This record gives sequence, C-alpha cells and structure tokens, in this order.
Amino acid sequence: MGQAFIEAFELILSGDRIVWQIIGVTLEMTLISSFVAILIGVPIGAWLGNATFRGRRVLVIIDRAFMGLPPVVCGLFCYLLFSGVGPLRGLHLLYTVTGMVIAQIILLLPMAVGMTESHVFAAAPVINETTRGLKIGKTRSLFLTINESRYHIISTYLFLWGRAMAEVGAVSIVGGAIMFKTNVMTTAIMNYTSMGNFKSAMALGIILLFLVFLLNIIGALLQGDRNK
Repeated sequence: MGQAFIEAFELILSGDRIVWQIIGVTLEMTLISSFVAILIGVPIGAWLGNATFRGRRVLVIIDRAFMGLPPVVCGLFCYLLFSGVGPLRGLHLLYTVTGMVIAQIILLLPMAVGMTESHVFAAAPVINETTRGLKIGKTRSLFLTINESRYHIISTYLFLWGRAMAEVGAVSIVGGAIMFKTNVMTTAIMNYTSMGNFKSAMALGIILLFLVFLLNIIGALLQGDRNK
C-alpha cells in the first residue's frame, strides 16, 4: 500500500499525459453540468419555494422523488434516447462528453431545485413581509429572494459539483469510458483497478480526494464569511 502511494505521487508529479487528460475531461464535464443545473434549478426552486398554489406540494414531492433517481437508471434512459433506436439518435450524443453532461444535468437538476426550494420556503415569510411593506411586486420579490440566498446558492453549486465528480453509473453507460475521449476519474479508477494498475488508480483517487477536500474548504470559508 505504501509503495502504491509513492508510485501514485510520482505519476502525478511526472505530468503523465493520460492522467491529466482524464482530469481535464472530468473537470469539463462536472463544471458545465453543475453550472447548467444551478442556472436552471435556482429560479425554479426559488419560485416553487415562494409559491402558494394548490399543486405546489405535488410538484415538491415529484422533485424529491427525482432527487433520489438512481444514476444507472438515468444512464439507461439517456442511452435509450441517444442510441441508434432512440429519438435523439441523429444528434450523435452517445459516447460523447456532451451526452455525459446531459445525463449529469438530469441527475443534478432535481437536487438544485429541491435544495433551493427548501431554503427559500424557510426564508420566504420574512422576505415577503418586507417586500409587501415596501410595495415590491412578485417578480422583483423573487429576484430579491434569490439575491438573499446567494451564499446558499454557492454552497449548492459546490455540492452539485462534488456530486458530479463522484458519479460513475450514468457517465459510464452514456460515455463508455473511452480513453482520450470520455474517460473520467471515477470510471478510470474502476477500470484501472480491474486491470491491476493500482498506481494510476491511486493517483486519480488522490487527486479526486484533493478536489473534494478543496470544495469543502471553499464551502467552509464561504460559511465563515456569511457568519461575520
């Protein structure tokens, strides 16, 4: 085990082309998918958390259900959409980074909506009371609510990014873990381990852990700024 760690660090410091290409694909996929999910999910979640219509609770329940969507089911769904018999076969998204991004967005979007909705639902009564006193309309009130939730939104984005980096089921089905094309850290770790290449698997695992710790440190610093 100790020798594997030493060899892994040597591989990282050597600037191995394959390892850093895998890291690059991972960052491209996770940053884009988490950003799109937060961009779409925050307005929907804020609206849902601030809404009072009759069907609101049903929509919240549906969103909660999709927050627990198994990644392999999402991957299978996307595979059927993108494959030769699927309705989106003409877009040639199967075994591409774009297809993996779409699968990740489907997984992350309900989380972005749900986390924003729960936060806004708790904060909405105080904000709405203030906006009514200032005679601010519903649209401006919604934007004010989003602005007041900016720290929570940043924390949600960091969570979604970490969740995207840890994903393996959907991306392995949709992307196929093709070397120099769609192989990401999680699928590469799985493949390297099955091949007995523990040095490369350990190197990617160390980098993945470092990125996860970095996300938690950023989140803690943001939380500290908020409490000042």
